[in-house]
Amino acid sequence: MPLLRERIGFDAGATPLEDALDWAARHDFHHLDFKADSGRNHLDGWSAERVRSVRAACARHRIHLGLHTDSAVNVAEVSPRVAEGVDAYLRANVDLAARLGCEWVVVHAGYHFSSALAARQAASLDRLRRLTAHAERAGAYLLLENLNREPAHAEVRYLAHTVLECRPYFDEIRSPHLGWAFTVNHAHLVPEGIDGFLDAFGVGRIGEVRLADNTGEYEVHLNPGDGTIDFKALFDRLESAGYRRHYTMAFGTDEDKLAARERLAALAGG
Repeated sequence: MPLLRERIGFDAGATPLEDALDWAARHDFHHLDFKADSGRNHLDGWSAERVRSVRAACARHRIHLGLHTDSAVNVAEVSPRVAEGVDAYLRANVDLAARLGCEWVVVHAGYHFSSALAARQAASLDRLRRLTAHAERAGAYLLLENLNREPAHAEVRYLAHTVLECRPYFDEIRSPHLGWAFTVNHAHLVPEGIDGFLDAFGVGRIGEVRLADNTGEYEVHLNPGDGTIDFKALFDRLESAGYRRHYTMAFGTDEDKLAARERLAALAGG
């Protein structure tokens, strides 16, 4: 089993994937995820030659790759034409992930505007159920991310930001092709907290643990140690419960990530 340090990767975001892979290889990272929404990573910009090159680089440097869909695309969309576009967007991400050999695809439950909540929740669940069936055919592994709480007076609110809202997805979509992207800084924003999410769902369906810090007040991605999350307690609980997959740093600059990897690994004893 790799040391925990070797299981800590990073979120490359919109950084051109080839550049992110080069940086990962130079600094001995073996897990990263990226977005395919803009620039050189755009969904429509992947020739067969480019796909082969990326797969070869991942194999050469033992890099495990994931694709992260955009949470700004509303998976709970119900409007005619727009709803069909959301389906097409999600399927295209799954198809690209399969071409690139991605080992996970992070997805979201969408958001609502304090109205038609039941209809949006139903649309979100139905859409992810359909997408999971598509992932089964494509051989892809979806990870539903628990999202962040918005401020009390915000009109727009993410779905699946509490245990109660996450539960229907995990209860009703039982496929092994749908797991959980556990974002600890999002869990830290709600009353049940990090331990409450783990009490509810355990570690069996976690495919990725996403790391950043905050003070429990609002959504912000701080470097570990700059907020109030107890990362040692987090690692102790996850590792003792048998979690053996990767961690993804989603904060700061490249230099911040390099320094944080060493601090986090030391906290976890590996």
